[in-house]
Amino acid sequence: MNIQAFTLLLKSSPVIPVLTIERVEDAAPLALALKEGGLSVVEVTLRTPAALDAITAMKRAVPGLIVGAGTILKPSDLDAAMSAGSDFIVTPATTAALVAPLKACGVPVIPGVATPSEVLERLDDGFEVLKLFPAEQYGGAATIAALSAPLPQARFCPTGGIGRDKVAGYLALKNVVGVGGSWIATNKQIAEGDWAGITENARAAAAFATPGV
Repeated sequence: MNIQAFTLLLKSSPVIPVLTIERVEDAAPLALALKEGGLSVVEVTLRTPAALDAITAMKRAVPGLIVGAGTILKPSDLDAAMSAGSDFIVTPATTAALVAPLKACGVPVIPGVATPSEVLERLDDGFEVLKLFPAEQYGGAATIAALSAPLPQARFCPTGGIGRDKVAGYLALKNVVGVGGSWIATNKQIAEGDWAGITENARAAAAFATPGV
């Protein structure tokens, strides 16, 4: 799958759950809960020792679920994420050492940016969809809207502080292809096994899909 196919997929699943999984045994029921709620794209952050095995377990539990790896900080993280079967890659920021491996990894990549200069650098590197992070702290939807004038070719999938009440404002922008949110499956819900609550949140997220897609 290339980035064009990935952005097309986001029309039907534009809100990506950003997940922090502490226990591998939570991965399968979490995947099932999200799928039951109508979501087909999820991101697992590499912030815990369980993350890599969780990616593999989620894909095994729900064949066809698109599972990406986030919090990729260095080339070795990327290697591990690819070995775990990640379908796409997300970074919070992008160092020079990461650019070449990201471009060569063979799956869609959404590199993190926070400034107009970083946006331009990543566009020059050949990346088409960028992650404004942390989005709300850097001006949110207003910042992305402002960037559309000088950099109309840039498209964004922002993450960071975007609650359910903010989603529609982002998705209304022509240069936003999707958003990431941790509200769909919070750390507390995962720890408590609140799969019904997560499914309910997933349904709310799925309702933001483009009509007719």
